[in-house]
Amino acid sequence: MVNILSVAIGAGFGLIGAVFGSWFTARRQDRMWLREQKLKAGVGFNTAVVQLIDHLRETRLSDDGAGANELAGRMQEARSALYLLCDNDTVDLADALAVRVWGSRPSEGRDDHRIEHRETLDLLRRFTRQVRQEIART
Repeated sequence: MVNILSVAIGAGFGLIGAVFGSWFTARRQDRMWLREQKLKAGVGFNTAVVQLIDHLRETRLSDDGAGANELAGRMQEARSALYLLCDNDTVDLADALAVRVWGSRPSEGRDDHRIEHRETLDLLRRFTRQVRQEIART
């Protein structure tokens, strides 16, 4: 009887260990997946924003048609992913950056437009730092 009881207790501890081990592994995999998705969304948004900023330094959004519209579409798609995956601070910066980029005008050598461009790039840097911090916390 003592042997059966000790075997049952050992088996119970083994089963509990296996359940907790699989639970911890599943949580770790979920966190890794979320981190990867945030990274993809952040990279996609940054890439589209930078390309759109470069494009809009030369022309307005409505002047170019398909080229600018495709970039704006990619930016919006990545922004939607950020909405689903990221914290409010990151989403707020993405919103501010998108609004700023959509309002960009060609620089045409004007100082006020160059200042606007520098401010947009500063906002892009802030967004990038925020995404890095959020990914590191995940």
